[in-house]
Amino acid sequence: MSPMLAGWRTAVEQTLDEQLAAVANPHLRAAMVYSVEAGGKRLRPLLLLSVVAMYDGVITDALPAAAALEYVHTYSLIHDDLPAMDDDDLRRGKPTNHKQFGEALAILAGDALLTDAFAILSRQYPEKGAACVQILAEAAGSNGMVGGQVLDMDGENEQYHLETLKRMDEAKTGALIQAAIAMGGLFVTIPETDQTALADFSAAFGLGFQIKDDINDVTKTTAELGKTADKDVIEHKNTFPELLGLDGAIQALQVEIAKAETALNELTVDAAPLAEILAVLKA
Repeated sequence: MSPMLAGWRTAVEQTLDEQLAAVANPHLRAAMVYSVEAGGKRLRPLLLLSVVAMYDGVITDALPAAAALEYVHTYSLIHDDLPAMDDDDLRRGKPTNHKQFGEALAILAGDALLTDAFAILSRQYPEKGAACVQILAEAAGSNGMVGGQVLDMDGENEQYHLETLKRMDEAKTGALIQAAIAMGGLFVTIPETDQTALADFSAAFGLGFQIKDDINDVTKTTAELGKTADKDVIEHKNTFPELLGLDGAIQALQVEIAKAETALNELTVDAAPLAEILAVLKA
């Protein structure tokens, strides 16, 4: 990671620490801290901050929004791991939240992270808070991440066609990534042509990110993943390797990477931060 992105990541961690310190109940705070500080890459906050920096915005102004975004992402992981959902024992190499704190407190920790995210946005941004909340809520809600997760669950009983699989992944994973780019745009002025290119980039990166995750699930070990390997295969999930085979999934990933690179080349500003983040799909 470049010094610039590493510095932003440190600033995000500090902001998350500050927000979590405000949680009054020590049991709830411990469960929230456990998952927020479990070692995530912070890609979504970094996407947001990259847009701000590329268009000469003030990074510190956007840090609470970046933290709120990470809150929502972490909530989704806690709930996805629950016995009623994916029933996972490991997340980022550690016991999942419900394994560590019990199912009830894990549910409440996720609830608190989701709700507090919107409190952060409305409290920190009197003028643009409503726009931030709308983008994040729509990305996380019934037509975004939650809707995509339901499609994922429904698909355990049927084989999806490629278009349905893409729609599921664009909602389940891509929506929050697209929200990161869109929220970053609220802090700066972006030419209309660049707005279109950024939207194209976020759509391609979001879908590519899930394809990469599908590939990793069947090619990496539990130790490498930090979560149970081959879980998607065991649970008969609809994935790109399942539908297209491993070679086909790799080809699909390359298509999305190429789309994302094309979008970055169309921007009128230096897109180095986004290009560096895109590189995670090539590793």
